Amino acid sequence: MLDLIHAYETYLTKVKQASANTVCSYMRDIRQFTEWLQESEHTDILDATQLNISDYLSHQRVEGKSGATISRTLASLKNFYAYVISTGFLEESPVSGEIHVDRGEKKLPQILTGKEVELLLAQPSGVDAKGLRDKAMLEVMYATGIRVTELIDLNVEDVNLPVGFIHCTGHSKERIIPLYPTAVKALREYMTSIRPRIVSDETQRALFVNMNGARMTRQGFWKIIKHYQAKAEISKDVTPHTLRHSFAVHLLENGADLRSIQEMLGHADISSTQIYTHVIQKQLKDVYQKAHPRA
Repeated sequence: MLDLIHAYETYLTKVKQASANTVCSYMRDIRQFTEWLQESEHTDILDATQLNISDYLSHQRVEGKSGATISRTLASLKNFYAYVISTGFLEESPVSGEIHVDRGEKKLPQILTGKEVELLLAQPSGVDAKGLRDKAMLEVMYATGIRVTELIDLNVEDVNLPVGFIHCTGHSKERIIPLYPTAVKALREYMTSIRPRIVSDETQRALFVNMNGARMTRQGFWKIIKHYQAKAEISKDVTPHTLRHSFAVHLLENGADLRSIQEMLGHADISSTQIYTHVIQKQLKDVYQKAHPRA
């Protein structure tokens, strides 16, 4: 059983080329379901029935899991069983079309205002190596709207400073994203003056590194952004994805079309990008409610 689950993880990574976050989420869902089956139903995942799956989703609701989390669990199990059937271990999936999950109202992403973005970007020190590196990372993040995994996966050769763009490969989708002048300036200073002082290994191709010269991690960048959120005294919960969302909404507010934003964000489906129009509509409604004398 463990071998089958491990084989599925390899399939997701090597064949489907799913992102690290997707693989991590799917495997966590499958392992948690497997543990629940063994503890509560005394059976394993290949013997699970449709009723077992329905009971497990109900268990998640009782545990207070969100509709989105439960929906993802169902998707994880559906994809796993489709793989198991393709390998010949099962003939029929216990995940049928009769199992539905109410995702509930979709939560709109939190957005920073233009002033809050400026305040956040102004926090890193412009005098020491760490501050200059951090400034370059934050500027690139807001300039391009890339995911944090894409940011830390960037290599030196992915940057074209003379032209002012980065080459990003994420979710099996390559894209070229422009950089605004301030981001180019911050990146140039980091790459020419700071990175060579930190990196002693000439074979290290990572663009952004920690102070020991190793590739920056997601956790490392998360700590960086939380540090500057506190320093800027921004009350909103700022995460790497907050900058991605803010990038998209600010472009939309200033006249960019959805297709261009979709391309820069690397969304496979335009419906994923359309959520940002809902953010703007909500903002307009809030302004209307506060400002109209008869509202």
